[in-house]
Amino acid sequence: MWPTLTILSLVVAAGCFAAWLRIRRESAVERERQQRDFESLRQQLEQARAGELAQQQALFNRMREGVLVLDADGRVQLVNQALERLFGITGDIRGRTVMESLRLHEVQELINRTLVSGQVEEFELELPSLDGKRSLQINSAVVLGADGRQQGLILVCHDLTRLKQLEDTRREFVANVSHELRTPLSMISGYVETLIDGAKDKPEVATKFLQTIEKHADRLTYLIEDLLTISRLESGQIVMNLQRAELRGVVAHVVTDLESRAASKQVRLSNEVPEHAVAHADAERLQQVLFNLVENAIKYGRPGGSVVIGMQPNEHEQIELWVRDDGPGIPPEAQRRVFERFYRVDKARSREAGGTGLGLAIVKHIVQSHGGVVWVESEPGQGATFHFTLPAGA
Repeated sequence: MWPTLTILSLVVAAGCFAAWLRIRRESAVERERQQRDFESLRQQLEQARAGELAQQQALFNRMREGVLVLDADGRVQLVNQALERLFGITGDIRGRTVMESLRLHEVQELINRTLVSGQVEEFELELPSLDGKRSLQINSAVVLGADGRQQGLILVCHDLTRLKQLEDTRREFVANVSHELRTPLSMISGYVETLIDGAKDKPEVATKFLQTIEKHADRLTYLIEDLLTISRLESGQIVMNLQRAELRGVVAHVVTDLESRAASKQVRLSNEVPEHAVAHADAERLQQVLFNLVENAIKYGRPGGSVVIGMQPNEHEQIELWVRDDGPGIPPEAQRRVFERFYRVDKARSREAGGTGLGLAIVKHIVQSHGGVVWVESEPGQGATFHFTLPAGA
């Protein structure tokens, strides 16, 4: 038989072993629980970091300016969609250098100057594009850490193309207006001086000079009126009085007003707009559009030719009116510019024929105010046809 002490020792040992096994099992369960908690926390942190990065990227992508962030080694760390559009970038450029990504020495030189000076640098860059040149203003600055050391660099690109175009348009407009005003004023001033110097004492000469003065004074009046009209149209000060407009009647008024001018060039005017054709339009402004188009067709068309005004329905619940002449036509390179203010296909011929150079620009703005579009079709030597659309009437 086992001694009593030995049996007790075995019981104690078994109890200790059982307790050790229980503790070990509990520790394993605890470790598994801790591991699961740690893994869950790690996933939450990664999701939070990914969400934060996604929010940052979304914020950068909403910016209109192009943004490029470089790390301390000069490699791309962050880039937004605006910069990708400006430089035509299609792939992922993160981790690359600026020269590898943009292939522009000017940008690399700007970065080098910024790193040396440690200050904000500014540079204007012109890039070729499908519709001409694109003008960019690039600002660069060093990114500093809490210890004051350079941690990278940031580039911000502003697209100045539209501003440059507006500035060029403004300068061209001022130059054109100055020229258009100076020409009749010089003529008036010259004839007045001649009259004062003695021509007024010769009735036949004085009458001729006064008629010329009246002609150029009228030209100034028309120019000022057209300038005011286009200014009010562009600023939205003219509100279209949209009503049911009888188109054939509107065209008939224009034909009557221009009959004598057409007769002087032996041009035949034809109104081919169908009876009962209607549009939802401002009849007075529509008459102004047609007057300008028909007047131009008479002025620049073939002497002894014809000008036809017609209409056809449009598939977008619109109607399409057109004015066709059989003159020399408009060169392809000029067709997209004829609706610009003061643009003239043949400057010498246009000034000889008179006019302010604003007629087609006014036509474009009135048509656009109706929600329509205007365009020209022409082949050299085969005349020109000006089309425009209007909302169809009930």
